[in-house]
Amino acid sequence: MVDVGYTQARPATASDYFALLKPRVMSLVVFTALVGYACAPGVNDPVLGFAAVLSIAIAAGASGALNMWFDADIDQVMTRTRTRPIPAGRVDREEALMLGLVLSGLSVLTMLLAAGTLAAALLAFTIFFYAVVYTMWLKRSTPQNIVIGGLAGALPPAIAWAAKTGSLSLDPVLLVAIVFMWTPPHFWALSLLQKGDYAAAKVPMLPVTSGAKTTRAHIFAYSLLLAPLGVLPAFTHLGGMIYAAVSFASGAAFIFLATRVLRSHAGEGGAADKPARELFGFSIIYLFALFAALLVDHGLSR
Repeated sequence: MVDVGYTQARPATASDYFALLKPRVMSLVVFTALVGYACAPGVNDPVLGFAAVLSIAIAAGASGALNMWFDADIDQVMTRTRTRPIPAGRVDREEALMLGLVLSGLSVLTMLLAAGTLAAALLAFTIFFYAVVYTMWLKRSTPQNIVIGGLAGALPPAIAWAAKTGSLSLDPVLLVAIVFMWTPPHFWALSLLQKGDYAAAKVPMLPVTSGAKTTRAHIFAYSLLLAPLGVLPAFTHLGGMIYAAVSFASGAAFIFLATRVLRSHAGEGGAADKPARELFGFSIIYLFALFAALLVDHGLSR
């Protein structure tokens, strides 16, 4: 990591520190964790559920702060990230580091006290994997950074499941697999739109190292794997009829949009990027739709 100096633009505000936690990313993590807890067998204890989901949310925020601390040099170069609190000079890097470390310890301790060793260990592993393995190593060393690093963002539903049951089974692993397989096409669609920024920041994203055409093919291949994987919970009885219908329809739409990306010149700028932009936007809806359908099915079954 390059040590970059930043000039304090103005005193930091509460919103600046909150921005360090990557609240948009946190919202997806919290939602998938909530669904994982709700779908796990057993009685839904509201106190335990709140403590578990809160711990996961704090851990996600801690990971975001540690990521911004380490990636300050990259964030300063990229258009999408240069207004973040550290490169914009509103928060010192050392403050982001301390915030991330304190919140990491707080989240794991809270999970340990509320839900036990397994959930706390999984949570600690998730923070370590995102902040150290992904941020400090994979992101700067391999175009497979998103593929491998996606495990950190995929684990929250399994952590919440473990918090409720004290164990894991096929169903939470399946939820993790869906988010894990969703991550590459989601982020590669974005990276096609941000190819120039990643190149300028020397981040070896797939469009930078292998070109837009190869990236489009990878997006299509992962989409073909994701769509049937997304339907599987309907066959393990984790999801019901609503989930079956939503997962099938949204999976078909995902493949359709990925096919458009494959046949396009997305990543080459201008109007050619539209299919990638549409897939990126839909991919967020897709994941929310799958987990929302699970939540509705389990709500109706009680």
